[in-house]
Amino acid sequence: MKTFSKSFLGAVSGTVLVIVLLFTFNYYSASHNGQATIQKSHTQALIQDNKIPVQQASYAIPPQSVDLTEAAQKTVNAVVHIKTEMRVQSSSYEYFFGPFRDYFGNPYQNNTYVAFGSGVIISPDGYIVTNNHVVDNADKISVTFNDKKELPAEVIGTDPRTDLALIKVDAENLHYLTYGDSDKLKIGEWVLAVGNPFNLTSTVTAGIVSAKARNINILGAQSAIESFIQTDAVVNRGNSGGALVNTEGQLVGINAAIASHTGVYEGYSFAIPVNIVKKVVDDLMKYGETQRAYIGVQISDINSEFAEEKGLDGTEGVYVAGVVDNSGADEAGIEAGDVIVAIDGSPINSVSELMGNIAQHSPGDIIKVAVNRDDEVKTFDVLLKNQNNTTALVKPEDTFYNELLGASMQKAPKEDLEKLGVSNGVKVVKINDGILLRGGITNGFIITEINGKKVQSENTLNDAIESTRNNLVRIKGVYPNGTRVSFEFML
Repeated sequence: MKTFSKSFLGAVSGTVLVIVLLFTFNYYSASHNGQATIQKSHTQALIQDNKIPVQQASYAIPPQSVDLTEAAQKTVNAVVHIKTEMRVQSSSYEYFFGPFRDYFGNPYQNNTYVAFGSGVIISPDGYIVTNNHVVDNADKISVTFNDKKELPAEVIGTDPRTDLALIKVDAENLHYLTYGDSDKLKIGEWVLAVGNPFNLTSTVTAGIVSAKARNINILGAQSAIESFIQTDAVVNRGNSGGALVNTEGQLVGINAAIASHTGVYEGYSFAIPVNIVKKVVDDLMKYGETQRAYIGVQISDINSEFAEEKGLDGTEGVYVAGVVDNSGADEAGIEAGDVIVAIDGSPINSVSELMGNIAQHSPGDIIKVAVNRDDEVKTFDVLLKNQNNTTALVKPEDTFYNELLGASMQKAPKEDLEKLGVSNGVKVVKINDGILLRGGITNGFIITEINGKKVQSENTLNDAIESTRNNLVRIKGVYPNGTRVSFEFML
C-alpha cells in the first residue's frame, strides 16, 4: 500500500511539473513574441515618423483555381523591349561665344541619351503600341523581341493626351495580342503585367484590379484623359508601354505609371484601359491623328461638401458647371446645374469615368446621356463633336521644310503649347543638315520667336527669317522638358 501511494504521488508530481513547465514555456514564448511584435510596430512607427518611404511588396497568391500560365505564355512573345536614343548637344558655351562660335569650330559636345521601355505587338505585320513618353522626341527607336531579334522602328502616330503611341517594325507573322474589354473588368479580378523592367527580357507579374477610372494627374495638360486601371501587379522602370492582360491572355490595358516615393514599385500601378487604346490606335492608323469627341460641358466631381453647397441630395454623378454654346450638349438641351448620372446606361460617378467613356467615341457618334435635374432623371440624345464644334475629321498639321534651318516643322499641337505654357510656336519634327543641327537643337523643340517676331506657321516663320539683319538670326524657343533658350546664328 505504501509502495502504491509513493508511486501514485510520484506520478502526480511529475505530471504537475510537466504542466507547470509547459505553462511557463508558453507564457514566455507568448511574451517574447508579443515584445517582438511591439518592437517591430515601434520600428515602423519610427520610420513613418521620420518619413522614410517603406518599399511595399505584393504578397498576393492566386488561388489554385486560377491558372495564369496560359495567359503568360500567350503574352511574353507579344511584348517587346524598346530602346530609344535622343541626341542632345551641350550648349555650355552658348552665351560665351554667342554669334561668333562658328569661328571657333563647334564647341558643342554631342550627348546621346538612351531610354528603355516596353511595347505590345497588336498585329502580325508589326504594329506596336506603347506609351508616348517612351518614344517622345526620339531620334532612333529599336525594338528587341523575346527571341532577342532586334529591328528598327518608326513612329506612326502619337497621342500625348492619353500617353499612347503607335510604332511599326518591318516584319511579318509576329506573335500578337488580341483586345479584351476593359469595361468588363471587375475589381478583384486577376491580371498579369508583362514588360521589360530593368532592361530584362519579358517579365510577368500578377495582381488584381484594385480600382478603375483613376485620375492621378500625371499627364499635365488640362485636356489630358486619365481614367486608369489601378492594380497591385508589380510594375517597375522599363514596364512602361507593356501589357496588362486578363486570365485569358487578352490585352486589357497598357501599363503607364506607378505611384511611388522611391521610383520603384510600392504597391500601386496604373494602366490605360484597352478600350481607349483601341480607339486611339485605330484613329492613328486611319487618320494619323486622334479623332477626339466632346460632349461640350464643363464638369466637376461631387463630394459631400460640394453637394451641400449646391443643394444636391447625394454625391452620385458628375455636376455640369457650364455648357459650351452650340455644342452637342447645348443642342440636346443639357443645362448648367444638371448632374450626369449615366452614359448609354453605364453609371457615371467621376470626371475621370466620364472622360474615359467619351474617349471611346468619335465625333458624329450619338450617345444617351442621363441627367438628374431637380430629382427627376431625364435622358438626352447628344451628338458628339470635335474640338472645333463640328463633326468633320481633324487632320494632322501639315509638315513644311525650311532649307535655311535644315528642318521639317509643323504648327505646334495645342496640347504641347498648353503643357509648356506658351501661346504659339512651330515644332521641329525632323532635323537635317542646317543651322538648327549645328546649334544643337533637337526634334521636339518648339520655336516661338525668330528675330523678335512670333511664329506659328510656315508663313510667319518665313516672314520672320526674311527680317534678318546683319546676317544674324535670333531664335527663341522651348524644349519638351520646359527649358527655354535663346540662340543666335551667323548666316
